[in-house]
Amino acid sequence: MARWEPDARGRLAQAALELYLERGFDQATVAEIAERAGLTERTFFRHYGDKREVLFGGQEALHELISKIIAEQPDSAAPMAAMGAALTAFAELLAQRRDFARQRQIVIDANASLQERELIKLTSLAATAASALRERGVTEPAASLAAEAGLAALRIAFARWIQAEDRELTEFVTEALQVLETVTAGR
Repeated sequence: MARWEPDARGRLAQAALELYLERGFDQATVAEIAERAGLTERTFFRHYGDKREVLFGGQEALHELISKIIAEQPDSAAPMAAMGAALTAFAELLAQRRDFARQRQIVIDANASLQERELIKLTSLAATAASALRERGVTEPAASLAAEAGLAALRIAFARWIQAEDRELTEFVTEALQVLETVTAGR
């Protein structure tokens, strides 16, 4: 019997990403992922519900973070300022996982069903942000517009960040939100 090694979840995620990149998402099996990680399929399913969850897991925590940060903003904060604070907090969290984010995006870009899942994830996140803004008293359509515009800025910032070597995601988020403000002001 093999000696127990820590971080089964992390080892499974790394093995899955390697296989997705080598063979494609659809061709990689749970059995192969588990074997590469030195674990069993049963262990895989204790950590992940399916192969996609390796790429999309942790969404609940992200929704909680966005809601919490928006709720914590001062009453005087404009909707986009509250959204910007939430996106900056998200960017700080994601910044610790740049290599994973890059590899994950390569896998998603190569698979139409994963691209669809990513869009669903972003739509759900925008709905969470809009709800948090409404709880602050922001009316419609301002709450939904701020949430959707903020997520659009995040997508653009993220795409630029995974290509860059020398700048942080928070810088790209700030820049994207500033450009959004300029564009909407008609300057």
